[in-house]
Amino acid sequence: MAKKRPHTKAKRPQGTGGVGAAGADGQVPVVGAREQCPCGSGRRYKACHGRAAAQAVTELVHRPFEGLPGECDWVALRELVPAATVELKLREALPEGVPSVTLATVLPMAWPALRRDDGSVLIGLQNDTASGDISRDLADTLRRALAAEPGTPVQGRRAPADGPRLQDLLDPEGAFEPVVHSGFEFWVPDPENATPEVTASLERANSAAIPTVKLSGVDAAYWCETPEKNHLRWVMPHPEERLLDALARLHAAGRSSLGEGTRLVGSFRAHGLTVPVWDLPSGVGADDVEKPAAEFAERLAAALADESPLTADERRARGGLTNRQVTLS
Repeated sequence: MAKKRPHTKAKRPQGTGGVGAAGADGQVPVVGAREQCPCGSGRRYKACHGRAAAQAVTELVHRPFEGLPGECDWVALRELVPAATVELKLREALPEGVPSVTLATVLPMAWPALRRDDGSVLIGLQNDTASGDISRDLADTLRRALAAEPGTPVQGRRAPADGPRLQDLLDPEGAFEPVVHSGFEFWVPDPENATPEVTASLERANSAAIPTVKLSGVDAAYWCETPEKNHLRWVMPHPEERLLDALARLHAAGRSSLGEGTRLVGSFRAHGLTVPVWDLPSGVGADDVEKPAAEFAERLAAALADESPLTADERRARGGLTNRQVTLS
């Protein structure tokens, strides 16, 4: 089993008591690593406040999407879904000339973001990020995309350690409703005028995309088709230890499947959430698991409410599930 990464929290630089060029809000400006620290300590920046700033951008934020509407779907689109888009609503009004902001799993040429010719903004979710806080990196990319010239991509960079996060920029009441696509044609609103590089990138992406469908009856559950068998991958918001206990109770009782020929085979751990995975026969489609998934959700709710100690059989079942857990992030 992959080791669980510790939950660490980004730290803000704290003052040393020296009198220097700190801003009115008490924050110390960023300067060159070998320059004197603006706080007035007399030390170089890299040995003073620069040390905390560097640490803040490399520490891992265990649940980067926590507090956002649709956290489970954020995780699914980041790790599991090949092609999907979601229209995002910001806390503040969009700048003049920006008609919409859309989150996409992947963009052509692996661009972090793109300002289209019509002014609309696309943000890529599955790109590598420069720090341990995906939310802060994406927020930085979003802000730069809103100010970019129409028709230009936005390149990646390391976000400032004290920059805003998605939680600061997105409307907390805004709906998060992914639209899953069979391919990446949403990249190209005008295919006839696409560059050869974008066209080639589109063809490569479409050839590698695994057919995926979001279930409609339960939250954040995604069916996918592979050559040998199909799968259901279901991102769940429950605390990991409590969820594993509940799954173990159902597994030991023979009630963890989604119907004949299906089997709960383990789980992923991704961005602080647990993602149970079922193997499905190749003939079982997304529509076929809608009803079984809804019935499983009811069984799971009852198991989550059970606080009695696990039996010996349930402990063995839990151990098997834990041993088959894989960490994605």
